[in-house]
Amino acid sequence: MWLFLAFLAVPLIEIGLFIQVGGAIGLLPTLGIVILTAVVGTLLVRTQGAMALGNLRRSFSELSNPAEPLAHGAMILIAGALLLTPGFFTDAVGFALLMPPVRVAVFNYLRQRITMHKFEMGEAHPSDPRHSPQADSPAGGDVIEGEFDEIDPTKKPTHRPSGWTKH
Repeated sequence: MWLFLAFLAVPLIEIGLFIQVGGAIGLLPTLGIVILTAVVGTLLVRTQGAMALGNLRRSFSELSNPAEPLAHGAMILIAGALLLTPGFFTDAVGFALLMPPVRVAVFNYLRQRITMHKFEMGEAHPSDPRHSPQADSPAGGDVIEGEFDEIDPTKKPTHRPSGWTKH
C-alpha cells in the first residue's frame, strides 16, 4: 500500500513543483536547472560511488562487517537514480542521500528496524562454546562421512590417454 502511495504521490509532487518553479522563473531556466542537477548529480555519484567501493573493498580485506559500506553504496546508487529522474523533489532526496551524515542517519534507522544475522567463515575458536571436539565425533577426532565405490586395481582403461591425465 505504501509503495502504491509513493508511486502516486511522487509524480503529483513533481508536477506541482514543475508548475510552481516554471511559473516563477520560466520554462528554459526550469529545464536548465533539471539538466544541471542531473549532470552535477552524476559527477557526485561517480566520486562518492568510488569512495564507497573503496570502503567496501577495505572491509573485505580487513574481514570486517561489510553491512555499512554496502548500505552506503546502495544509497548512493538510489541517489544516482533519483538525480537522473527529472524533478525537483527527487533531486532533493537524491542530493540528501549523497550527504554522508544523512546516509549514516538512514543506516542507523534501518539498522534498528532490520534484524541482521551473522555468519562466520573458517573453524570455530576452541574457546567458543559451540565448538567441542567431542561433539564432532565420539572418538574426539575428525570424522568425514561419505560414500565410496571400490575400483578393481587390475582394470586397465580401454581407450588411449587423452594427454590431460596420466594413466
